[in-house]
Amino acid sequence: MSSDMQVFRLPDLGEGLTEAELVNWLVAVGDEIKVDQPIAEVETAKSMVEVPSPYAGTVAELHGEAGQTLDVGKPLISIARSGAAPVAPETPSTEEDAVSTGIVASPQVDAAAETYRTEEKAGSGNVLIGYGTPGGVTGGRTRPRKASVGVVDRENETLAESPVASEPAVAGTRIPGKLSAVISPLVRKMARDHGVSLETIEGSGVSGLIMRRDVEAAISTPEAPAAPRTAAKAKAPASAAVAGGDLDSRTGLAVAARTPLRGVRKAVAANMTKSRTEIPEATVWVDVDATALLEMRAELKKRAPHDTPGLLAFIARFVTAGLKKYPALNTRFELGEDGSQEIVGFDGINLGFAAQTDRGLVVPSVRNAHQLSARELDAEIRRLTTVAREGKATPTELGSGTFTLNNYGVFGVDGSAAIINYPEVAMLGVGRIIDRPWVVNGELAVRKVTELTLAFDHRVCDGETAAGFLRYVADAIENPGGALADM
Repeated sequence: MSSDMQVFRLPDLGEGLTEAELVNWLVAVGDEIKVDQPIAEVETAKSMVEVPSPYAGTVAELHGEAGQTLDVGKPLISIARSGAAPVAPETPSTEEDAVSTGIVASPQVDAAAETYRTEEKAGSGNVLIGYGTPGGVTGGRTRPRKASVGVVDRENETLAESPVASEPAVAGTRIPGKLSAVISPLVRKMARDHGVSLETIEGSGVSGLIMRRDVEAAISTPEAPAAPRTAAKAKAPASAAVAGGDLDSRTGLAVAARTPLRGVRKAVAANMTKSRTEIPEATVWVDVDATALLEMRAELKKRAPHDTPGLLAFIARFVTAGLKKYPALNTRFELGEDGSQEIVGFDGINLGFAAQTDRGLVVPSVRNAHQLSARELDAEIRRLTTVAREGKATPTELGSGTFTLNNYGVFGVDGSAAIINYPEVAMLGVGRIIDRPWVVNGELAVRKVTELTLAFDHRVCDGETAAGFLRYVADAIENPGGALADM
């Protein structure tokens, strides 16, 4: 490869992510670009962000097309240095050139993957996805974004004020074992794709680093070939051939579509499976009279129509106070490599809330929520909802929660057997607020009632702790003035 050519590889996405989908190119071959200029939009399991270039020069080659999934460390764009003659892409004449351009694979790709972190430090060094590039240029072509969906109807006195959903989204996950001894994300992905446990591999690299050749050796044992799908097709009746689709062997129906699992949906699926597999969860619930909370908010709204926190913000304030009283629900359960078990407590609360977006369900978190008032919580919930809907939330904003508050009442349901947002240990769900008959001072009355549901990890606490927390939040909702006075 010419020394005038600079190859920028897809940078380390952080949070355990090893791939991203190329959504849109913001530059074209022949364009002159500057350092920190956005060159592409990519979508990960966390968010959709713009990738800035660490190099200046002329775009020589784009390594990928919109809709393609790229591995971290693979070439993203080739840029000719400023003043250099344009270089047309050519068929590589050597194996080394082929590897560097991403056309063929060889063991040498390990070295390329390991050096991309050094390459990304060239230029501005601000190429980590999701964190922006202070002082960067704004040039380059961009595609129009969808208009933001309205977040809150302040006139609606139900919990539909907050755009939250009924399932948790994914947080960053960690592969146990020798992950720290694996340099290349490509090696990690190869092992995962072939079902190879990294714990069983002795690395041949320096200091026991696991290399590509080590994983290839582990998967080299031949397996019985799977039955070809064409055999099933051969047995399909003529009607299936006329329909032009695969025939499902179990139902006998033609397959209308096959949708690859990717992005947020793929991450949610993995996280929910991990949660259900590892966490022995239990659920407790209680009906709550929210009439006093609605009346208090209505009174505040008369005094400050445009500066009154939403109902979810008040409940969030009660939740943070409850977690300080019952800290076992604001922890994480960890398994050590040696089989040891620990409950990790935190000096603070990052309150996550489930938010539905066009890309799927995500869980942004309000950092240090225990230090914020209801009004400050309301402002931060609205801000995070907006950036999540626009796909601009950072991995930190989407993967740092310690407890999740889930408002599925916005969808008109009363309760939900929620799945805990792994690796957290508890989630509080809030149902819709509706008129129900309720006994007040020995007499039947119509009150505004909602249902609170707490799913918790039974490994970190028993039912007494969970019930105590749930009752604390319920009492605060039923007597908000007294609760806020004590906070």
